[in-house]
Amino acid sequence: MNAASDVTFAQVAATLGLVALAVLVSLWQRMRLERGIAVAVARSFIQLTAVGFVIQLVFDGDSLLLVVALIAAMALFGAFTARRRAPTVPRAFVPLLVALALAGTATLVLLVVLGVFRPEPRYLVPLGGMVIGNSMTAAAVALSRLGDEVTASRREIEAALALGATATQAARPLVRRSLRSGVIPLIDSTKTTGVIFFPGIMVGLLVAGAAPLDAVRLQLIILYMLLGSVSIASVTAVVLAQRSFFTSSHQLREPASPRAARG
Repeated sequence: MNAASDVTFAQVAATLGLVALAVLVSLWQRMRLERGIAVAVARSFIQLTAVGFVIQLVFDGDSLLLVVALIAAMALFGAFTARRRAPTVPRAFVPLLVALALAGTATLVLLVVLGVFRPEPRYLVPLGGMVIGNSMTAAAVALSRLGDEVTASRREIEAALALGATATQAARPLVRRSLRSGVIPLIDSTKTTGVIFFPGIMVGLLVAGAAPLDAVRLQLIILYMLLGSVSIASVTAVVLAQRSFFTSSHQLREPASPRAARG
């Protein structure tokens, strides 16, 4: 088997035969997904190739400032993307941006301080991308659930406020359920790792020729890193965002339209 670094674009093109099978299934079952598949394949090629060139520039520059700039750009784009997934949460962008920045910074700094990885672009860039991507997904799910919970529980919240509860006290059950929604998917996937599926990092290392136990140890580090970063991002985003549902006088605001909520 070829090493991962020896894979050519011709071999990548050959795997389009598997994509053709997906297209044939769509045509056969009349799912009308052919266009979506084609767009997904084209975008993935363009985006990943462009990112590859950017990462190569960062590696060649060998500067921590470039690493910080790239991860900051990831967090910014991630916050914009996640905001669209929580349209009922007012002013969700800032909580998401703070959550992603905090999760990325805290996780990477801790890994470097503990001596797990050296402070070099080759390690920090891919790890930062994984942290931001997984944190974005978890925070978006948690905020989306928070918006749905507030919408469905307005009467209960207003009753609690009328009885003298603060905004934080009235929203606490909703916050707990929202946080569970954001973190549970990663917890479940971590439970089944190695039993039902092999994670991508482990598969990549094995294909590249790493020893199985070396691949396992690195995969465990990644899993534990993601559990921590996802928890940080979810808690930060939900705690900051819950305030936007209430006034300074601890009154529940009127529900905003999705367009206004994105502001």
